Amino acid sequence: MQDEYRTVARAGVHETEVNRSRFLCALAPAATEQEAQDFIAGVRKEHADATHNCFAYVIGADAAIQKASDDGEPGGTAGVPMLQMLLRRDMRYVVAVVTRYYGGVKLGAGGLIRAYGGAVGEALDSLGTLTRRRFRLASVTVDHQRAGKIQNDLRATGREVRDVHYGEAVTIEIGLPDADVESFRAWLADATAGTAGFTLGGEAYGDA
Repeated sequence: MQDEYRTVARAGVHETEVNRSRFLCALAPAATEQEAQDFIAGVRKEHADATHNCFAYVIGADAAIQKASDDGEPGGTAGVPMLQMLLRRDMRYVVAVVTRYYGGVKLGAGGLIRAYGGAVGEALDSLGTLTRRRFRLASVTVDHQRAGKIQNDLRATGREVRDVHYGEAVTIEIGLPDADVESFRAWLADATAGTAGFTLGGEAYGDA
């Protein structure tokens, strides 16, 4: 697994104009290829009257799935520069659709490449990006007397408390960077006089 990746902070649309042609770049996070395709279909439906609806998406922290479409623009002048911009910015789990309304002035191949790639770059700048880091899921099990203090200590030290379950004991689900696992185990034993349970789970990504 990649240690970290970047994605778009939120879904949104940014508009630019190049030689009277309007370029609307719609960006959204997409957890799966199906989500990306659903988003593209939604934009195409909304802008069915547009000259072109070109798209690019990157799915997977390792960019395993990459797709792009020129949607009728000359080959390699729209979808590919959009995809290249996403990859140059290290973007993952993201979909971009650039809708063009032709303004009567031909841009030429170089102009189209700059316009489509630039629309994606400007949209990323406008909407913002965030970094997500890989971490280990872990469970801490403590008695009810210590649970409140442990939760407060976890939050005070910047640990991500993901969930809390109350039963005979209290189970606190947390996320830890791999490098912190052993030092955390030692801290927990010290903080609870060795009474806490600690179980490592799988891996996931969270906001850095």
